[in-house]
Amino acid sequence: MGRGAAMARATVLLSGGVDSTSCIHFLQTRAFEVRAIYVDFGQPAAVIEWAKVVAVSRLFGIPSTKVTCSSDSEFGVGELGGRNAFLLFAAMLLGKCEDGLLVMGIHSGSPYFDCSPEFVDMVARLVSACSSDRLQVHMPFLSWTKADVYAYFRSTGINPQLTYSCEAGTDSPCGDCLSCRDRRLL
Repeated sequence: MGRGAAMARATVLLSGGVDSTSCIHFLQTRAFEVRAIYVDFGQPAAVIEWAKVVAVSRLFGIPSTKVTCSSDSEFGVGELGGRNAFLLFAAMLLGKCEDGLLVMGIHSGSPYFDCSPEFVDMVARLVSACSSDRLQVHMPFLSWTKADVYAYFRSTGINPQLTYSCEAGTDSPCGDCLSCRDRRLL
């Protein structure tokens, strides 16, 4: 398969939240063949997120794969250093993401380093090198604010109840974590 044909494929790291759900819509409207990978690394929201991943995948008619990585660590709310790098490499290795685009819903304005343009540039070079240039990291919303992503999401007509964005993983969102505070913009 030539490089051009491979780039028509996109794998979205889907959490079941607004950002990654918006990525799927964004890519499908640009004629990409999209699939989803969800990484369960023991985060508090894993059960609810996976249910939303299944629902979102069904809505878009795309396949979804769940990758489970276990440890004795317990994760809380807030920044988890290295999380986005881990998710990208878990998708690449365990999710058998071998070519095309590897996509996350990272946007501007986050205080976390692994949501910054510098991080994206570094990890993009690593993924490209590790895949012999068959796989490219793509963050379509990197220059968008959270408000921009939410405006795009609202324009799609997708029901926000189909998504979930709470780091605490509670049935009723906690209202205090950064994801819950951001979701108030909806």
